[in-house]
Amino acid sequence: MADHVHLFIGAHPTESPVGVVKALKGSSARVLFDEHPILRTMFRKGHLWSPSDYIGTVGHVSAEAIARYIRYQMLRRVGRPASSPQ
Repeated sequence: MADHVHLFIGAHPTESPVGVVKALKGSSARVLFDEHPILRTMFRKGHLWSPSDYIGTVGHVSAEAIARYIRYQMLRRVGRPASSPQ
């Protein structure tokens, strides 16, 4: 979807998934606001990212299956029913 970001990342087991997402949102917002100051006035109270997120961890799913899912999400069109990725 145009308003979503899909990331497939690895982290050390001691890192919490929520902490990783929080760090990514914070650092990316800081860089974007520094490079494009007008963005601060365009987003609610200077917050670039939505406070919500979805985190899925994998253990029994292959890396290829996750990569295929992300590629499939980029191909889907809004309003069209989803069919299984090939």
